Amino acid sequence: MKVISIISSYRKNGNTERLSSLIEEELQSIAKFQHEILEITRISLGHAELKMCLGCRVCFDKGEELCPLKDELLLIREKLNEADGVILASPVYVEDVNGIMKNWIDRMAFNCHRPAFADKTAVVVSTSGIGSTNHALKTMRTALMTWGFYVNDQQKFSTGALIKTEQIHDRYHHKIKRIAKNLFNAIKNEKVLKPSFYSLIVFKVQQKYWQKRFNEQHTIDYIYWNQKGWLEPGCTYYSTIKTNWLKVKMARLFGAIIAVFFI
Repeated sequence: MKVISIISSYRKNGNTERLSSLIEEELQSIAKFQHEILEITRISLGHAELKMCLGCRVCFDKGEELCPLKDELLLIREKLNEADGVILASPVYVEDVNGIMKNWIDRMAFNCHRPAFADKTAVVVSTSGIGSTNHALKTMRTALMTWGFYVNDQQKFSTGALIKTEQIHDRYHHKIKRIAKNLFNAIKNEKVLKPSFYSLIVFKVQQKYWQKRFNEQHTIDYIYWNQKGWLEPGCTYYSTIKTNWLKVKMARLFGAIIAVFFI
């Protein structure tokens, strides 16, 4: 089992990193108890070479490999491809994710067109000084779900300006344990095979969109969807799923109705 921990705070050993460390430790504890081999890799976006998105659309129109910004983005993407699960963590700045996280999400936006992570599970967490709404969590969750992820849990933490790891543990031990347990069990029990009603609807809307784009068959997006087999009428999701047939049928019906009005 492989888990990637992605942290967007630039501050080394800050609240976001300390919280992520506690979740990682709890995951290792669960894996050890269940005699599972768990490999966790941490990525600090704040200290990775990630240039600001130019908005040039090259990744959309020609492919992410041709992005003019030659940095570590595709290396991070490859690590995600190799992982079973992801912890995505950001501090809250002005009621949203910080700029580092937002830039990474923007740089990864080609996955909105060409979802590549339907076999991955994720949890999202945020930290703030005196409390926040769920807006930052929603930003991360929406991005991951649009890219195909199964988002199993989301939690926000009020940590003050900077507190010790032991204080975070004492204050939020039960939430940390629950997040780790939910992520571990979701990966082990392959919950990605049972996508949410919302995810099924999103797939249907996207599918309808590309099925109608006959004049765009030369585009990288259309070719991607066609090669994946996602344009076939009988295809119900990005990957093989094991979920209630009625749930799938209803989601596809809702998706088809939504597509009529928005596509």
